[in-house]
Amino acid sequence: MIGKIAGRIDYRAADHVLIDVRGVGYVVYVSDRVMASLPGNGEAVALFTDLLVREDNLQLFGFTTLVEKEWHRLLMSVQGIGAKASMAILGAIGAEGVSRAIALGDWAAIATAKGVGPKTAQRAVLDLKNKAHAVMAMGGTLAEAQGEVEAEGEVIETAAPKVTRSGNGAAQSEALSALGNLGYSPSDAAGAVAEASGGAPDADTSELIRAALKLLAPKG
Repeated sequence: MIGKIAGRIDYRAADHVLIDVRGVGYVVYVSDRVMASLPGNGEAVALFTDLLVREDNLQLFGFTTLVEKEWHRLLMSVQGIGAKASMAILGAIGAEGVSRAIALGDWAAIATAKGVGPKTAQRAVLDLKNKAHAVMAMGGTLAEAQGEVEAEGEVIETAAPKVTRSGNGAAQSEALSALGNLGYSPSDAAGAVAEASGGAPDADTSELIRAALKLLAPKG
């Protein structure tokens, strides 16, 4: 299994790039969103990859985060969603969008992807609703994979609201991690999880994430 490609971009087409890795060229298919984020030809790039094996073909698909890669694999496990449809979904709403859509049961967001109908989108939400929190908690960015860290300046963290640990302490921790990976600040995430947990002390991780996302959603 080829899990990561790091090299230089030789050229790009509509849906794939050729990455030169020490003289060997790898064709890597990417979503529209990933394509837009890639550097120019001749520049260094690194992508997490998933290898699709067919009888007459081998295809590499590239992703900028481990969460995106895992969603690709999970989406393809849904009946009616193949590699092309999965890449269309990720290209349309991104990994964070898929996480939110599955967690909130928002099948309409999935259906915005080209070639994905309402029935398939609804099936994806039903099949994957219990897996959303586990994927969101994974994290994993390209910078982490490449060992890149910020060397300049100091990081100052503001104190986040304390989350009261009750019977669902583990669920609260997982929900906090998942919301952090979705880009919410520690302060906002902790406040939302604390409020959600206060209203449902016995809620599991998925329920806490859904409730917290609703609290964090823009009002109006």
